[in-house]
Amino acid sequence: MTYLNPTLITFMFYIIAMIAIGLYAYRATSNFDEYILGGRSLGSVVTALSAGASDMSGWLLMGLPGAIYLSGLSEAWIAIGLIIGAWLNWLLVAGRLRAHTEYQNNALTLPDYFTSRFSDRKRILRVLSALVILVFFAIYCASGMVAGARLFESLFGWNYTTALIIGAMATILYVCIGGFLAISWTDTFQAGLMIFALLLTPIITFLALGDNSQQVSVILESARPHASSMLEGLSVVAIISSLAWGLGYFGQPHILVRFMAADSVKTIPAARRIGMTWMILCLGGAVAAGYIGIAYFTVNPAFASVVNQNPETVFMELTKILFNPWIAGIVLAAILAAIMSTLSCQLLVCSTTLTEDLYKSFLRKNASQKELIWVGRAMVLVIALIAIALAINPNSKVLGLVAYAWAGFGAAFGPLIILSLFWKRMTLNGAIVGMLVGAVTVIVWKNYMGDTGLYEIIPGFILATLSIVIVSLVDKAPNDDVVHRFEMAKAEYQKEMAEMKK
Repeated sequence: MTYLNPTLITFMFYIIAMIAIGLYAYRATSNFDEYILGGRSLGSVVTALSAGASDMSGWLLMGLPGAIYLSGLSEAWIAIGLIIGAWLNWLLVAGRLRAHTEYQNNALTLPDYFTSRFSDRKRILRVLSALVILVFFAIYCASGMVAGARLFESLFGWNYTTALIIGAMATILYVCIGGFLAISWTDTFQAGLMIFALLLTPIITFLALGDNSQQVSVILESARPHASSMLEGLSVVAIISSLAWGLGYFGQPHILVRFMAADSVKTIPAARRIGMTWMILCLGGAVAAGYIGIAYFTVNPAFASVVNQNPETVFMELTKILFNPWIAGIVLAAILAAIMSTLSCQLLVCSTTLTEDLYKSFLRKNASQKELIWVGRAMVLVIALIAIALAINPNSKVLGLVAYAWAGFGAAFGPLIILSLFWKRMTLNGAIVGMLVGAVTVIVWKNYMGDTGLYEIIPGFILATLSIVIVSLVDKAPNDDVVHRFEMAKAEYQKEMAEMKK
């Protein structure tokens, strides 16, 4: 393949644009608070779209359309679960977390928030939560790099190692240079690119069917008799497990940190409306691309060989076949955008955890702002190198742990976050036990109870919640200082929400 092809040129322009945004953000970053939370200055549009983009990885453009193409609409239950979970997360957690983190000694990270919220003087919770974040996110980052390398590999015919290093370097550069602001601004651009691609592709595919577009349902029925049924072959347990993916939202650090960075509680309702609209349209587009793709490749079997070998390429193949090469380059860049937006957030969360929760807390309590920024940048590189080392072997069993990550974070941190925002009687011991029970349950259930078909986040979430409640009630009540900070944050949240309703 020639190196002067339109798709490659488009990709290069896209990567240069992302790095340029990173350089612009560099000029707006003067202290560590700004490097890791953007100085809590994000407006509703940036808060909404950066939260969405950091959430939706390559799964949105590859995994979901591929699953729909292979099995039909029965795979859409996960998308429905995610929409419900995301909406509840915006409604219940976003505004409250923004208020509470400010009153909890201006907490910049989740471990920071937990330490202050529960007056964790021995810093047990800080260290445990930091370790959970680091382990899972290092593996998460590695899987993102594998996805990026596979994309470059399939589009340009590069060898895997070259593709891995080029894809990783592009993301590392703008995260290192610009920090949180760079990620948030690039996420907003990437979110726009993703929705453009996901709305355009199914429409163009439908139009490309020409006269056959009138018989889509007939074609689908003959190709996949059960493609239009949402219940075909699914048990109640399978549907509940798919819907339960939504529970994961409550505990994902790279999404929660977006709420913490909003400029005020008042920003959140508008951000929720924007974010949910974007999410519903994107998921709808991904489902439609896979669904109409069944009809297209049935009518055009000559083009179907690649997709039949790997259904996850359905979106890419439709794009390559149906679009002008220059437009195809822009649409395919959306896949890279989805991968990079999630990877960049995870790299920064890991970096800030190492810098704020370990380096500053235990090694250099009086470190200057400039020192912390440069340590943060160095930590991005360290995490990235670990992730590249893991990703060098794309078949590594370690990468299989990604399956745990969404459920692990959801069960370990989800109940902890929700109860810490709603229940002032919750104690430090309750938080520690709940987090450990949630994480351990996910791993044990996955390995020993997996044949039940029940997604491990469900028992993990339930047992973690029960553990927090029981241990907190048995434990001594929190001291007055802890209760006072909780009440102040609650009052501030209620005040700002009341002002909005006037």
